[in-house]
Amino acid sequence: MRTLLEGEEIVRELRVVAAQKYGSRLVDILRVLNAGRIKFIIVSPGAGLAVEFLYRRDTENIRRMVEALLPFKPQLQNAPAGLSFSWDEQSVATGLNFPLVTTLGDINLLGEVTGVGSYEQLLPDSVATVVFGQRCQCVTAERLTRIQCAVGQPRDFEMIAQMQALLGKAQAEQDSRP
Repeated sequence: MRTLLEGEEIVRELRVVAAQKYGSRLVDILRVLNAGRIKFIIVSPGAGLAVEFLYRRDTENIRRMVEALLPFKPQLQNAPAGLSFSWDEQSVATGLNFPLVTTLGDINLLGEVTGVGSYEQLLPDSVATVVFGQRCQCVTAERLTRIQCAVGQPRDFEMIAQMQALLGKAQAEQDSRP
C-alpha cells in the first residue's frame, strides 16, 4: 500500500541529493523531461553519480525523449575512445539502459531495472509528487529498498539501512493509530 510518507521520504531524499550534488541541474533535467512530455519514474535519488530514471519504452515516448535531450548533447558515460554513438530513436529503441553525460548533467535512463522490469511493471509501486516545482513519479520507499537490495551495490547499503529504518518507523506509527 502506498503512503504519503513514502512519497515524502523520496522527495526529501531527492531534495538533499539535489542540493548536495546537482544544484539546479536536477530541476533542469525534470523541467526538460516534463516539457517533452516524457513518461518516467525516478528510481534512485542519485546515491551514485546520477539520478536514475526508468522510462517508458513505447515508440512515442522514445521519440519525445530523444527530441527533448538532443539539444543537451547526450553521450554515453565511460564510453571507449572512438566508440560511435548517435542519440537517435533507433539507438534508443535497440538499446535499453543509457548512462549519459549531457550539458544538463549526468542522467541514467533505464529501460528496465534489475529485479523490477519495465516502467509499466513499476508504475503501481510509484507515487505522483512534485520535486522543486516539477511533477514526477517516484518509486515508493518500500519498493526502492527492495530494488537496492536486489541490485546489491555497496554504495547503496547505507541508504538501504536508512530506508528500512524509516519504513519501520512509519509502520510503527501507522500500527499505533486507532
